[in-house]
Amino acid sequence: MINYREAQQILVARARSFGRERVGLEQAYGRVLTERIRADRDYPPFNRSTMDGYAIRYSDWESGIRDFSITEVIYAGALPAKTIGPGECYKIMTGAAVPQGADAVIRKEEVEEDARWIHTGQAVCLPFQNIASRGEDLQSGDTVIQAACLCDPSVMGLLASVGKEQVEVEKLPAVSLFTTGNEIVPFDAPASLLQIRNSNRWVLESLFAGGGGIRPRSFAHLPDDRRLLHSSLEAALGSDLIVLSGGVSAGDADFVPGVLEEIGVRKLFHKVAIKPGKPVWCGILPNGGMVFALPGNPFSCLVTFRLFIQSYLNACFGLSGPIRFELPLQAAKIKKTVLDEFFPVRITGDPAWLDQVPLNGSGDIRLGLRANALGLHPAAAGGLEEGDRVICLPYQV
Repeated sequence: MINYREAQQILVARARSFGRERVGLEQAYGRVLTERIRADRDYPPFNRSTMDGYAIRYSDWESGIRDFSITEVIYAGALPAKTIGPGECYKIMTGAAVPQGADAVIRKEEVEEDARWIHTGQAVCLPFQNIASRGEDLQSGDTVIQAACLCDPSVMGLLASVGKEQVEVEKLPAVSLFTTGNEIVPFDAPASLLQIRNSNRWVLESLFAGGGGIRPRSFAHLPDDRRLLHSSLEAALGSDLIVLSGGVSAGDADFVPGVLEEIGVRKLFHKVAIKPGKPVWCGILPNGGMVFALPGNPFSCLVTFRLFIQSYLNACFGLSGPIRFELPLQAAKIKKTVLDEFFPVRITGDPAWLDQVPLNGSGDIRLGLRANALGLHPAAAGGLEEGDRVICLPYQV
């Protein structure tokens, strides 16, 4: 039985792009950019005032002039009609272009304005103060964004700023999603005493949606019927990714591993030394795609997706592996397994710490409600004490 880091390395080695496509900027959020983006012009494209104030000639200030007549008011997006001479200034707004000839802006708060004059009094003035010079941020042709970059809000803003109407991004995988089990009924159906509603579908669809807006192209719930499982999985062999939950352990009705191998899926690993999620199964489709068969308990689904499917998708998209960092644990934790144990935590506090979230086993339908990360209790560690630093993996990456 391999450990979870070995399993992740196996998956990263098998990662492949799902192709590339061009999308409009309005569709790019959350996608992975695959093209290098360059500045289409200097930024700022002109000398820009960073304050509301008064633009003057610094040579006037150096010559001892402290009172200036206002020759014109300049708003953002406007051009001046006049050129200032000795002892003159422009009243200028934040974001407006500083006209040629002016090379310093005195803040509005530092002067007294009297009709068409300003009195600078004790104001301080230096060359090009409160002016963002043309090309100070970027010069035309500079690389703005490297490829293999997640389109987050800052990237979206940059793309809009340089006028990118369309961008090239990684294609999203074609995903076929299956849940299994005779005891499972749809969430909107009546449930008998011996039945449970299908939460795993919604856990997994939500996790996929958070991974760049992936939407499974198909979903089916299958009873514990070997023949039906065989025909349904065989029909999905053209997928980039097949994900199942349930039917993967060692029970008499756990048909998934055997059926997958029957239809030509080559096993990469079955069982990983973690709790929860130990029975996870992974294999390669005949078309080079991947199959992940996850345990049926809801929290096991969440953990195994986060550890394995997310790691695989990141590598396919050319992104770095999932984020890991250490924070102190707020309260002691007892070790109940010899495996690497993942447990729900909430990153909270100032400075931050990890607060354990109650969970009554991996079948608890609360799934660590209000947790925002997984904490790792390593196999080699005994009990964790208050203040011990713990590796955590945030849900949002």
